[in-house]
Amino acid sequence: MDLESQVLNVLESGNGIVRLAPTWVPRSFLSPGKRLKLAPEDIYALGVERGGIDERWLASTTKADNPNAPEDEGLSYIVIQEGSKLNRVLLKDAIEVLGDRFLGKDVMRKYGGWTVLTKFFDNSCPIPLHLHQREEHARRVNRLPKPEAYYFPPQLNAVEGKFPYTFFGLEPGTTKEDIKECLKKWNMGDNGILHFSRAYKLKPGTGWLVPAGILHAPGTLVTYEVQMASDVAAIYQSMLEDKPISWDLLVKDVPKEHHHDLEYIVDMIDWKENLNPEFKKSHYIEPIYAEDPEETGRIGYIEKWIVYGSNDFSAKELTVLPGRSVKIRDRAAYGLIVIQGCGRIDKFRAEAPTMIRYGEITSDEFFVTVEAAVEGVEIINESPSENLVMLKHFGPENPDAPKRTP
Repeated sequence: MDLESQVLNVLESGNGIVRLAPTWVPRSFLSPGKRLKLAPEDIYALGVERGGIDERWLASTTKADNPNAPEDEGLSYIVIQEGSKLNRVLLKDAIEVLGDRFLGKDVMRKYGGWTVLTKFFDNSCPIPLHLHQREEHARRVNRLPKPEAYYFPPQLNAVEGKFPYTFFGLEPGTTKEDIKECLKKWNMGDNGILHFSRAYKLKPGTGWLVPAGILHAPGTLVTYEVQMASDVAAIYQSMLEDKPISWDLLVKDVPKEHHHDLEYIVDMIDWKENLNPEFKKSHYIEPIYAEDPEETGRIGYIEKWIVYGSNDFSAKELTVLPGRSVKIRDRAAYGLIVIQGCGRIDKFRAEAPTMIRYGEITSDEFFVTVEAAVEGVEIINESPSENLVMLKHFGPENPDAPKRTP
């Protein structure tokens, strides 16, 4: 059976919904926080030289930009159940052959595919101060820019870690010369760049919008990150917890002729936004109800926008109340991850696992095509006492997403 026929069959059998296998990604320069439900003995399943697994990528069609990584690292697989046998097809390949069915003709015509990357990341220490290049700089290395947004699910943050603060932007008054001096000290130990930034206490159940070009050093909360489908980055901090960081991680997405051009490197920073004296007011977000919670609560669910204010992506948190059955409609395709409870999503068993072995197939992640989303997805919470909670990530131009922060 050819790929198109295979994908068509799985769409038909799942009423436009497909089940996805977990996609684990290591980072060699970070330290895992061990809260992503991956079994402790599997944190280094890919080898210590590759680093510990501290990320789970969701509904991903983006390859992870890791050294010595296999070709499919970061890419999500559709799980195909054929009797007692399980087969897998890349979500990326499925969208390439049947994108109109997955995303809709208008989205495929304008964007050519699924242009959002969503992940959980979880670290025991902060991520070093870095940015994701804006379009003008990303295009020079044939990459895409990467604006992003964060949400901190309470279900995954009972333990906040040792540094639940994130550095964002630069202190007003910081100059290009200040940052150049930090970069000149790269091989002299800690280059001191964090002295020019500002840390904000992170609050579970809230989030931040982080446009491309913004310096940031995420703290130790487990983070649900929604972003454009790119893995472009530049790290500006020379040491993390007394461990040196290679200059290569600063310039991996910089044209070779500018690898030691400090003027070019500091110009990748969006100086206006980084120096914004009201940075929190401009970028901090709290959830807002998608509909009147009293009305939807009577029906059996509560839904909130948890990522909004960006034209590139958006996300919701859906809670189905104990013992209730609801039909949820959206006007765009989305990826979905269950973070609490158990029940059914249309034909599929759905549950948040307690522990996952590396390579194991779970029942917590799905992709809902635009056809299924518009028709409506039946969701049943089979627990008499616990909420069924899931996060839903959407691509660009979701017609229902709030356009501005309230």
